[in-house]
Amino acid sequence: MARQSISLTEPNDDWLKDQVEKEEYSSKSELVNDLIRQARSQQVQVDWIRAKLERAEKSGFTTDTKEQILAQAKLSLNG
Repeated sequence: MARQSISLTEPNDDWLKDQVEKEEYSSKSELVNDLIRQARSQQVQVDWIRAKLERAEKSGFTTDTKEQILAQAKLSLNG
């Protein structure tokens, strides 16, 4: 496992310590890794949405209603 040294602002360090003290996580490292995993997952979703928007912009107009478009997007996201 790679080791890193990072500097944190005092409020961020206090928040990390508080999460560990509440036993939400066993260590600050575990919490930081979880936050990174969450950010990576969100980035995948953002990239997917961005690609869909770019394709949609290039494809032209649609006669679908906004409700139909939303339903299609939710269906695609939920598999």
